[in-house]
Amino acid sequence: MEKIGNEERRGLLEKVYHEDCPGCKVDKRKDTIKEVPWKTLIGIWIIVLCSALPISSLFPFLYFMIRDFHISEEESDVGFYAGFVGCSYMLGRAFTSVFWGVVADRFGRKPVIIVGMANVVIFNTLFGLSTNFWMAVSTRFLLGSLNGSIGPAKAYISEVCREEHQAIGMSVITTAWGIGLVVGPALGGFLAQPAEKYPSIFTNDSLFGRYPYLLPCLVISVLAAIVTTGALWLSETLHKHKPNKESDSYEAEEAAMIDVQAQPAKESLFKNWPLMSSIAVYCIFSLQDMAYTEIFSLWAVSPRKLGGLSYTTDDVGSVLAITGTGMFIFQLFLYTYFERILGPIVVARICGVLSIPLLQSYPFIALLSGVTLGVVLNCASVVRNLLSICIITSTFVLQNKAVDQDQRGAANGISMTTMSLCKAVGPAVGGALLSWTEKRQKTAFLPGTHMLFFILNAVEVTGVLCTFKPFLVERKQENNVIVQ
Repeated sequence: MEKIGNEERRGLLEKVYHEDCPGCKVDKRKDTIKEVPWKTLIGIWIIVLCSALPISSLFPFLYFMIRDFHISEEESDVGFYAGFVGCSYMLGRAFTSVFWGVVADRFGRKPVIIVGMANVVIFNTLFGLSTNFWMAVSTRFLLGSLNGSIGPAKAYISEVCREEHQAIGMSVITTAWGIGLVVGPALGGFLAQPAEKYPSIFTNDSLFGRYPYLLPCLVISVLAAIVTTGALWLSETLHKHKPNKESDSYEAEEAAMIDVQAQPAKESLFKNWPLMSSIAVYCIFSLQDMAYTEIFSLWAVSPRKLGGLSYTTDDVGSVLAITGTGMFIFQLFLYTYFERILGPIVVARICGVLSIPLLQSYPFIALLSGVTLGVVLNCASVVRNLLSICIITSTFVLQNKAVDQDQRGAANGISMTTMSLCKAVGPAVGGALLSWTEKRQKTAFLPGTHMLFFILNAVEVTGVLCTFKPFLVERKQENNVIVQ
């Protein structure tokens, strides 16, 4: 074989876009248009938001739902049973996330997203129609196991954004995720038990009177149905190269040989330490975040005598609505600035450290009342959720940088599986901890909810320590060479 000249080699190594490949069309658009693809990002933002809304929308009314099921003997035991309903969604998702990731790598991101959104419509509505504890647990489990859209959405964002826009893309994902986790409970708080809150509109004999927790679920399901229809027009990003007889030339084969020689063999994802370490940090913070999300709503509606705030579902909804607005503004306009200056690891570390004293102040906030309580609680909730969402965004950036496109769906599947296991543990443990700490009001060492938030902080400290080397490392690319 003759030696290929420099000019010929350069021509062979030029990027080739396959006409019938959806992934190549996205790459070509990305290479020619340097602006942020805001239209696509907004579409994914809505999809992720709709997927996140059902996750925590039940928390403001879960206390009352469990009470209505008459399964707990004492009021302090409600949190224990609420934890099982809360964790069933994440447990279901833990079993299937890798499967959905592999399907996304094989058949595309778009079909997995559409199937996931369609299942939100079905099983979220059925959860609102639950008449007993086990129906609630089973419908939440199926909702989690059949909705695999978050992982492919993360991969999709990283594939439509140029390298310099990756932080913005991940901010869109985590902004939608974070807002969903606070707006969902806000909807649950405002719309649950409508016959009691809005008797002039809903009567006790109406559908929403007989099923007092259906309305917030139905609103989310209707939104999911609209989003499912809109997702049909989503562009695919997965590369699907069809055989082309015209390209079966000696030059094409030579170019393929050069490309194969230039690319190192793919190693197992489980041996990719930048990926595995970022997933581990992500899981630790996700465990803490999910436990906090459930605990906050249950703690807020618990009686004052048990260390709670005696809030109504409307009160909780108001706090979370304000929190969601603050998160939206900060994440879209400020996170990318800090990430560009400090890097994702430093941002996660600083936010984790700042969260610790803030979280430990919550039992003291419960001693306040009136307007002062409202103002301080809203400020604390906004800041705490901002810090949490910055940490999650940073770990998303690290995960998607750690792998190439052909492994990104599976990588996000592994991430979602491990995170879901942690988030399944979070509500179950959180509910049990709340129930336990509310029974120890007279203890000398960290009485009542002081112990509850101390345990949450212990998990936070563990996450912060794991952001240091040699545990957490970042995959970087310098002069086309991967550095770990």
